[in-house]
Amino acid sequence: MNRASLSEFELIARYLSRPAAPERSDVVVGNGDDCAVLMPSPGHQLAISVDTSVVDVHFPHDAPAAAIGHRALAVALSDLAAMGAKARWCCMGLTLPAADPAWLAAFAEGFRELAARHGCELIGGDVTRGALTIGVTVHGELPAGTAMRRSGAREGDLIAVTGYPGRAVEGLARWQRGEQDSGHPLLEAYLRPEPRLAAGEALRGLATSAIDVSDGLLADLGHVLTASGVGARLDIEALPLATPLRAIHELDDVRERVLNGGDDYELLVTLSVSDLAEAQRRLSALHLPLTAIGWVVAGEGIQGIAPRYLEHRGWDHFPEIAS
Repeated sequence: MNRASLSEFELIARYLSRPAAPERSDVVVGNGDDCAVLMPSPGHQLAISVDTSVVDVHFPHDAPAAAIGHRALAVALSDLAAMGAKARWCCMGLTLPAADPAWLAAFAEGFRELAARHGCELIGGDVTRGALTIGVTVHGELPAGTAMRRSGAREGDLIAVTGYPGRAVEGLARWQRGEQDSGHPLLEAYLRPEPRLAAGEALRGLATSAIDVSDGLLADLGHVLTASGVGARLDIEALPLATPLRAIHELDDVRERVLNGGDDYELLVTLSVSDLAEAQRRLSALHLPLTAIGWVVAGEGIQGIAPRYLEHRGWDHFPEIAS
């Protein structure tokens, strides 16, 4: 980014501030004051999550600014999706090495487009100088007592996943090799992931547990199993395999990407066998497949797949202190 003579407050006013739409009575006081004041819907509980995206850790420094804005919000919204919450509001902490108007305009456009599509109002935040880092706090709502959690998986439940995991890790690899056509479906899967908010709401009341696939399918399934005190048996033949991956990799390599790739932000859920058809029907209206890939079993750990797939632990920022 190039330096420009733009003060912190000019930057906020020009790129990050926008009055709430008149119909948004839930935003009593929006950005521009010391705090936002919100009016949650009666009978609803709040779901709140925060995600931090750091340059060259979570996204490449040379990624398009609009994609960086989109991605920073998408990965945070994905946590709301995993709880079955409807997105309502967000805050952003933005750390910039310099104030480049062209970069900021594109970044803000990518962020705002996704926020508008999901009805998520930017209600405040902070701007400071330093290495490019975007912290996004999202707030959602859901009817009281309906949150999907990691701890509800039961012996006999099916394990199912939305969409086609494995594409994002291949997209990142392509970008790192210099293939930077952001319109390619694999690159698009990495740079502009789609948070499955509508799917999360649709699965509420059917899924016994849920998590979004951010660290890798096996790693995130492991979080569900630990929280629920159960094990899993996977059907390796049932994994959903994206056509673009099958076209360029051997079957074992495709499965490795599906199981351990991460950054897909699909939903991994458990549900009773009797509810699978209804869940698939609800998601078919969203043009989103839901594939059963295994069962919840008594005990612990993951059975039914080759040990080599289990050697990958998923993403860990501090592997040197992992037990």
